[in-house]
Amino acid sequence: MQFQAVNARGATVVLDAAPPGGEGAGMTPMELVLAALAGCTAMDVISILRKKRLTVTDYRLRIDGERVTAHPKPYRAITIRHIVTGHDVAEEAVRQAVALSVEKYCPVHAMLRSTVDISTTFEVRSSEPVRTAS
Repeated sequence: MQFQAVNARGATVVLDAAPPGGEGAGMTPMELVLAALAGCTAMDVISILRKKRLTVTDYRLRIDGERVTAHPKPYRAITIRHIVTGHDVAEEAVRQAVALSVEKYCPVHAMLRSTVDISTTFEVRSSEPVRTAS
C-alpha cells in the first residue's frame, strides 16, 4: 500500500495506508488533503506577515478534519488554528493575513470550501525579545 509521489522538480512524498491495511510509513491521501490546506494557508499568512515586517519567532498550524462515516468518507468539516508567536505582533495584522488567505489567495481553501465547512481561528502569543550580552 506504500507509494511515493514525485513532482516535476523531484520532490517526494510517501503515501501509505494506516495499519492494518498498510504500514503507516507515510501520510494517507486524506491526511495529505489536510496538509495541502495547512501548507497553502500557512505560506500565505507568513508571507503577508513578513511583508508587514512583523517579527514572527514561531508559527504553527493545528488542523483537524471530521469525516463523514459513510463511504467514501469525505471531510465534512475542517478546523484550522493559526498560532503566531512574535514580538509586538498585532492581532489585527494576523486577522487580516488569515482573511486574505481564506478569501483571496489559498487555492486549496477555495477548492474545498464549496463542499467542506472550514472554520479558521488564530491566536497571537508574545515572545520575549532576544537580549544580547553587554
